[in-house]
Amino acid sequence: MRLVLRILGTWLIGLALVLLVVDGTKSLAANALVFTSLGGAWTQLHPPSLAAVSGFFESRFFADLLDAAMQALLTYPAFAVLGLPGIVIALAGRRPRRERFLRQEQI
Repeated sequence: MRLVLRILGTWLIGLALVLLVVDGTKSLAANALVFTSLGGAWTQLHPPSLAAVSGFFESRFFADLLDAAMQALLTYPAFAVLGLPGIVIALAGRRPRRERFLRQEQI
């Protein structure tokens, strides 16, 4: 399970870095900070899936809350939306750290 978490986290971090490089090159070309929102990147990649997810959320019990959360999430930069969960997932997949205690004579 740890291997799956580490691989998934690494893929998400890698995708976030690619999106950060794309935003960096756009920023250099525009001489201003340019961030691609998750909604903009998703629309460029596959608009029907965005509409399908919106339709799915509209059929749920808390449709208004889910729609508001989804709209807020789609406005954030894409690299941050993918990078932060990637870091958390990669850290969840690491080995548990063992504390090592030294005796006084070992110091």
